[in-house]
Amino acid sequence: MKLPENTNAYLWGAALGAIALAVVGFGWGGWVTGGTATKTAAAAASDARVAALAPICAASFRAQGDSALKIAELAKASSWDRGNVIEKSGFATMQGAKSADSDVARACAEILENPPTPKT
Repeated sequence: MKLPENTNAYLWGAALGAIALAVVGFGWGGWVTGGTATKTAAAAASDARVAALAPICAASFRAQGDSALKIAELAKASSWDRGNVIEKSGFATMQGAKSADSDVARACAEILENPPTPKT
């Protein structure tokens, strides 16, 4: 069987086209590998979990009888240690969890440190 004269050029063109397509797709087209997609999804899920649970933690912390005193103690703690204070209080441990979530505790401390301003 004899191949057409330009077969070599066609194969080179197809190979270079495939490479160019991959470079453009992954570089500018937004394509990602399965591993990258998994990491991105896990990070988004973690962020969503923290965003949902931190306000619950802050509301529970504020609901305790001596919340003003506890919030004042929290304000006295160093900024990097406030998450640990919340963890020790137990409010960052959600129902069914065995231990406190440090990301939720840090976000809860930030909410308590900067309360939302009421809308008028």
